[in-house]
Amino acid sequence: MQQSGNEMVGFGDDLVAHGNKTPPIHTAAVFELQQSGNGEEGLPLARTKDGSIDRYGKPAVRGRTGGWKSGLVLLVSQGLVTIAFYVLEASIVLFTKYVMRQTNAEAESTFSLWMGTVYLCSLVSGFLSDYLGRYLISIYAQVFLTVGFGLLSASAHALLKPHGCGVIGKLCDPHTPLEVSMFYISIYLIALGNGACESVLATFAADQFDEEDPSEKQSKTSFGWYFVIASNIGRLISVALLVYTESTRNWLPVFWISTGCVITALVFLLSLTRRYRHFEPSGSPISRIAQVIVASWRNRNLQVPSRGEGLLYRGEWEIDGTRRKTDDLKFLDQAAINIPITQVEEVKCILRLFPVWLCTIWSSVVFLQMPSLFTEQGAAMDGTIFHFQVPPAGMIAFDIISTSTLIVFYDKLIVPLHIKLTKTQSKTLAEIQRIGTGFVIAVVTMLSAGLVEQKRLKYSDGSTKDMSSLHILWQIPQYILMGASKAMVCVAEKEFFAAQTPNGLKSLEMILSFCCSALGGYMCHTILWVVTKITASNGKSGWVPPNLNDGHADRFFFLLAALTMLNLGLFVMFAYRYISMSTQMRDGIEEMEVAP
Repeated sequence: MQQSGNEMVGFGDDLVAHGNKTPPIHTAAVFELQQSGNGEEGLPLARTKDGSIDRYGKPAVRGRTGGWKSGLVLLVSQGLVTIAFYVLEASIVLFTKYVMRQTNAEAESTFSLWMGTVYLCSLVSGFLSDYLGRYLISIYAQVFLTVGFGLLSASAHALLKPHGCGVIGKLCDPHTPLEVSMFYISIYLIALGNGACESVLATFAADQFDEEDPSEKQSKTSFGWYFVIASNIGRLISVALLVYTESTRNWLPVFWISTGCVITALVFLLSLTRRYRHFEPSGSPISRIAQVIVASWRNRNLQVPSRGEGLLYRGEWEIDGTRRKTDDLKFLDQAAINIPITQVEEVKCILRLFPVWLCTIWSSVVFLQMPSLFTEQGAAMDGTIFHFQVPPAGMIAFDIISTSTLIVFYDKLIVPLHIKLTKTQSKTLAEIQRIGTGFVIAVVTMLSAGLVEQKRLKYSDGSTKDMSSLHILWQIPQYILMGASKAMVCVAEKEFFAAQTPNGLKSLEMILSFCCSALGGYMCHTILWVVTKITASNGKSGWVPPNLNDGHADRFFFLLAALTMLNLGLFVMFAYRYISMSTQMRDGIEEMEVAP
């Protein structure tokens, strides 16, 4: 979650001061009492201290703008969007396979490319919000979602022929190029809309709380947890809708319900337009980085003073209380001849972070297996419980429960276990330790999925039917492990990026996070394409063929486990060599103390 300019990222972070405004929040309440009580002139209305403004561009007034009223409306809007989007995300693999008649590998590739585009749109929307504002981008996003789901629901009438097709064991008839085009246009409009919502709406909701006021700062922290809970509740409701789809063997009602959800979300978003707090767009941090790179190149033939004399704004950097000019990445020091040294050191911080960030991209590759290949694996297993058919995509409920449980009980379970095993009194695991732990769990997850696939193949009937008598509940461990891995990696990853990006480049936290997800989606597509090309040559069926019983998806899972172990090794090496911002600050202060 990103804030523009010098604002911090996410819920509960400390924002950069925008200047002292008037009295605390209780002043406005006193003013209202005086007005209504005896008609005397009251105190001036309390303004927010974080620099937020109202829709007219004037300083925002407490009680009249933002707060819980605005936050809860945006919370409901996000929850409705989550319901609609996760219905499509969890079912798109099965829909493209049984309705669009794609093979397993094609369906997974379609999903990976689509998810990569979702996060790429999140990245682009984050950039645009730095110039156009988060409220305007949020409206555009939900309009795209509404059009996308409306088009998907309308086109589904033509795609779902004959009636009752599009479920396991019953393919739909071939489609015309126009029908296929309408389907892809609709899902990529949804990708554009949801990508913008994911990167902007959560941050816009966080803007409704003044972090420089103690009371609203605490409310903002609580609101962040409610936002996560609302997203998980939305995902669980989407699972219930998928169960309905499986039981009725009809996609149309679920798509129209999703359309209704995004329309209602847009209505909620627009309902409190007059009350929202905003921040002035302040431009993208990329321009600050580009300035340093360009200046260092232009000044490459100039001599930089050995002790830093004459570098621009050197004194201001020291007074800032962080650190002096660092000695690594010296090629960037050339820029400090005519660019503030503070700005140069900010860019150095990002470049030091780059190797660790590269390793976190792989987590997205692993996590994308859950709604894609895990779902295809479940579709080839026996899902009958009494007279009820468990939908393969519905198994994601175990992932949601696992993730939520670990986040809620992290301090009560993981931290005490960490203290007991390491015999330290550390209050928590460092972000890098948690990311590494998540990678270890991801390795175990892929191994578990591979072993289940081997067992599933043993129980296959050997016919051309893509089914096995092994029950779908055998997938529960891999979903629970995946949820635990996501809880460790995703939360720690956001905290790590937030802690290690300088104040002047705080919105890069969002950029780094969404770049990970987007590149992970495209990397997953590339890996599957290469594996299919190699293993399906010379007339072989390949590891992930149309009929999983003819292939070896277990080998694909084991390959991912091996690559995850390799990525873990690189991550440990880079993390060991990484110097955190807090260490740089401490070293800089110590250097200043011993300097003559």
